[in-house]
Amino acid sequence: MVRSKRVVVVRFNSNPGAVRCWGERKITRVERYYWLFDCEHLTKCTQHHNLRSLKHSVSSCAFESILCRLGETRAIPGYFHFYNTGLQNQSVMYVQESLEAEPTVFLDPNTFSEDGTVALQGYAFSEDGEYLAYGTSASGSDWVEMHFLQVEGAVALKDKLERVKFSCMSWTHDGKGLFYNSYPMQEGKSDGTETSTNLHQKLYFHVLGTPQSQDCLCAEFSDHPKWMSGVEVSDDGRYVLLSIREGCDPVNRLWYCDLQTTPQGITGLLPWVKLIDNFDAEYEYVTNEGTVFTFKTNLEAPRYRLININFAQPAQANWKELIPQHDKDVIVFATCTYSSLLFVCFLHDVKNVLKMYRLSSGEELRTFPLDVGSVVGFTGRKRDSEIFYYFTSFLSPAVIYHCDLTKEPLHPHVFREVTVKGFDPSDYQTTQVFYPSKDGTEIPMFIVHKKGLKLDGSHPAFLYGYGGFNISITPSYSVSRLIFVRHMGGVLAVANIRGGGEYGETWHKAGMLANKQNCFTDFQCAAEYLIKEGYSSPSKLTINGGSNGGLLVAACVNQRPELFGCAVAQVGVMDMLKFHKFTIGHAWTTDFGCCDVKEQFDWLIKYSPLHNIHVPEGEGVQYPSVLLLTGDHDDRVVPLHSLKYIATLQHVVGRWAGQSNPLFIHVDTKSGHGAGKPTSKVIQEVADTYAFIARCLNISWVK
Repeated sequence: MVRSKRVVVVRFNSNPGAVRCWGERKITRVERYYWLFDCEHLTKCTQHHNLRSLKHSVSSCAFESILCRLGETRAIPGYFHFYNTGLQNQSVMYVQESLEAEPTVFLDPNTFSEDGTVALQGYAFSEDGEYLAYGTSASGSDWVEMHFLQVEGAVALKDKLERVKFSCMSWTHDGKGLFYNSYPMQEGKSDGTETSTNLHQKLYFHVLGTPQSQDCLCAEFSDHPKWMSGVEVSDDGRYVLLSIREGCDPVNRLWYCDLQTTPQGITGLLPWVKLIDNFDAEYEYVTNEGTVFTFKTNLEAPRYRLININFAQPAQANWKELIPQHDKDVIVFATCTYSSLLFVCFLHDVKNVLKMYRLSSGEELRTFPLDVGSVVGFTGRKRDSEIFYYFTSFLSPAVIYHCDLTKEPLHPHVFREVTVKGFDPSDYQTTQVFYPSKDGTEIPMFIVHKKGLKLDGSHPAFLYGYGGFNISITPSYSVSRLIFVRHMGGVLAVANIRGGGEYGETWHKAGMLANKQNCFTDFQCAAEYLIKEGYSSPSKLTINGGSNGGLLVAACVNQRPELFGCAVAQVGVMDMLKFHKFTIGHAWTTDFGCCDVKEQFDWLIKYSPLHNIHVPEGEGVQYPSVLLLTGDHDDRVVPLHSLKYIATLQHVVGRWAGQSNPLFIHVDTKSGHGAGKPTSKVIQEVADTYAFIARCLNISWVK
């Protein structure tokens, strides 16, 4: 490695594999950092960069203060519920017999490993509540091991399932076993550090008390290696519904099996009936009454609707609409509770609305009162006579409401509410604004700050965005972001740019494939709005995003470096010409496209962060301070994306005399894409990140 006075510039070399052909053109791209595929070199590079980044961050006085404040978060109890005392690496599952009973520990993931890096990753109780299946993942990898408990006494069973990834966990109602998904064995490692492509996922059925080698193969798609599936057993236990997807688009095939046609039980490939055998729309099971099934769908309804399909008369001409598409609002989820009631959650201008309907007719019965915020959890099965729903907002950590459906009039009451010591939400305000993007489209954005803020452009701002995969970024509570607002005098802004699902599939399509540039433009216009309205100024503005949002941050830094003072990109997709070659990246081509198709290559090459790094033009213009964050076990967006980007950025920009802002990366060890990260690592990463921002933007800590 070669040192310069500002940055570390890692070695590079060209590689013949970087010469690619698209159509009749030969496009030459020198792969300077091809050697980063080598695990030994990767480890050495990681250690060196982490040492430099850590020394820079801990020099800020904000470090210890942030560590102290983050330890004051709390979680909330329920029947089976998760609770964290505040600093436990993993939340603990408790059980209590009644709403008034004292909870006791049922399953403690902190016992899975000494350092908290083995996490609970999904769980499912059998229908009778006798057994629990649960997954564990190590170091943040998407690979899962499944284990089983007998609920009475929390007795561990010997059953263990391996090679599980992107899996369902669905029990048959007799409790004999469950469906799950697994991938074939592959050469080399399978611990989250590999980059090999995930193909040929299969659906299996595991019978309790038998070895995995005897599990029944229930579905496979040999001619379609990229297909992935998951099953759900119907509310009455009779049907198995198979949903098949090829990518991340909200579309799926829908097959089903009537278990009454398998009197000998599940012994092999199931006799699937192909109800929907195309990828034209999405169908999500809600409930069924006999052969009449209710689905949430975007068929001819980009904001979704509920329809009934009678399996005895499956022709599309016989389908009935139960709840029509709303004129503006998007249906987020629908669930059936207390036999005959439908609870439907809508998204209205990025704020959740919860309504109740009659299952038999689709008649709207009532709306449940909610503040401006999000319903992030809902519990209530068809056989239950009560519901719980979990509400959060920018200024409210968590409120769990309980409603007894047997008592009229229905009266939801607060079952549990979290308050944060020393934090008074009345000192702050949340505003939703709509700002114009370059093409005139009105983009919603939430802005949070202390009351009485003077709009003079002097305040640091933290602008977050995502903009992809039909994912809606709704209001949520973040201790770390409120620390920025409270103790760093900052303004928090969350821009709901196109590409997300905030206004349904139309909004999503406006920010995907050939329209991906709209995401970046929307985000840049959000920054311009904050500057124009006096919330902040370019030298005080930090942008942040993760995964697809990391792509967003890096693309915007390349396109408009003068607009930002600091940029923090987490686990970002940086190489848009090769992302589809690693692990599950092929599934993202539905949103991004694929460079193997000439037309799509032309879109991708224009914004691919790795391929658009350049020395900025204009007097005094340089790249903002940049911090990349990734994990060495991230097998969703593999770390080579961030490593290649920062290495190229340092090589092209870091050696330039006009660049004085730091260009750093931190690769967290024993860490993945984010899920299951232990609290100690979360606190460390957040503290390091905000210390970096404070140092780079010259922000003082306010007690």
